[in-house]
Amino acid sequence: MKIFNSMSRMKEEFKPIEPGKIRMYVCGPTVYNFIHIGNARPMIVFDTFRRYMEYQGYKVTYVSNYTDVDDKIIKEANEEGVECSDITKRYIAEVEKDMADLNIEEAIHPRATEEIQGMIDLIDTLVKKDSAYVAKDGTVYFDTTSFKDYGKLSHKNIDELQSGFRDLKVSGEDGKRTSTDFVLWKPKKMGEPYWESPWCEGRPGWHTECCVMAPKYCGGRLDIHAGGEDLIFPHHENEIAQYEVAHGEKFANYWMHNAFININNQKMSKSLGNFFTVRDITSQYDPRVLRFYMLSAHYRNPLNFSRDLMDSAKTSLERIQTAIERLRELSAKLTGSDMSAAELETVKSVDAQQDMFNQKMDDDLNTADAITAIFELVKIANVSVTEESTKAFADYVLEKIELLMSVLGIKTVVAKDDLDSEVEKLIEERQAARKAKDFAKADEIRDKLLEMGIVLKDTREGVKWSRA
Repeated sequence: MKIFNSMSRMKEEFKPIEPGKIRMYVCGPTVYNFIHIGNARPMIVFDTFRRYMEYQGYKVTYVSNYTDVDDKIIKEANEEGVECSDITKRYIAEVEKDMADLNIEEAIHPRATEEIQGMIDLIDTLVKKDSAYVAKDGTVYFDTTSFKDYGKLSHKNIDELQSGFRDLKVSGEDGKRTSTDFVLWKPKKMGEPYWESPWCEGRPGWHTECCVMAPKYCGGRLDIHAGGEDLIFPHHENEIAQYEVAHGEKFANYWMHNAFININNQKMSKSLGNFFTVRDITSQYDPRVLRFYMLSAHYRNPLNFSRDLMDSAKTSLERIQTAIERLRELSAKLTGSDMSAAELETVKSVDAQQDMFNQKMDDDLNTADAITAIFELVKIANVSVTEESTKAFADYVLEKIELLMSVLGIKTVVAKDDLDSEVEKLIEERQAARKAKDFAKADEIRDKLLEMGIVLKDTREGVKWSRA
């Protein structure tokens, strides 16, 4: 497995700290609203990475935090006239619903507010090591000049950074010694949550959270730290500085970052009105379509989001799903536990596509090309598995396609919802009407289904339906 390491800006062979085990930390959302599709991309991408490594036999400790104390949360709570915990409890539940819909595997989800003491301890260590200092108002800053490698992840020179920041000093940061120094602990303001500390009543800075939670829940320094590319600087850069000064060791061996999502070739932005939540999209598309769409491009490439591209992803996923359902139907009717010589020869082609899938995933999680291998399996299935095939052959091809789809985290067995039940009931009524030669009623039911976005197709195996 080769991973593009943002630190070296090169693909590197993955070597775990402990053989057969991976410690992986992915920065999670700030929980003050519904997550948007930009938040969903790292969730889907790195969940897929985890699934692939588990498929390859690794035991993965996967941690992704919730930031549940933040200016945006406080603002939302003040506007609603409720406690911050009311906001975070509500939106953590909503995030978890979206993650379940997107088929994100269970993970460890520490919350910042439950780890405050660990952050105080870390800050205290940095102060004692003269890498942090306390301003008159009790604010604690990290001294970036005390860490000679500051800027190594973002590949920024500290002198250039200081020059760039010099004119950007904001109100309330007059206690800084250097423009690049960042807040570790800030004093409370009226109406804000706060905790006791040696310096003042207040709360931690954002950059301190992850470098406490990551090693605690992963079990030490990390194999992989991941997140969106917008976190490289300053968030991940500042995490590295704190952790490596405090612990005297490398924070993570590999840094992985996914690229942005654009909307119709424009950067996603609330001000442009092109801001979509996961809930917006999954109310119109099966969540599997969103996941499939996200994986149809390489994670380090910017992803353009549009209805046309989502519709294309929907069509592609339906092609795979149709092939799977056909194989299931054939398997239920076929017999024969020993494959024929011709089938055994075709099995070599099936296995070759699985090998191709593995090769593409091993090349820095190239899901886009790995999906091409699944489509090749679909072609084999559609051409080679017939009513004359053995059950053993049909099952073999089916199991391979389902296995690789599961590695991508895309379900191929979907529980029927209330809409499915209603559709099937209407189809039965239409069939009964046609049998009774009541064609007017049959047409009326078809029109009703069309209004519901359901398209019918009459086949030799019976009536098939799909969402338009």
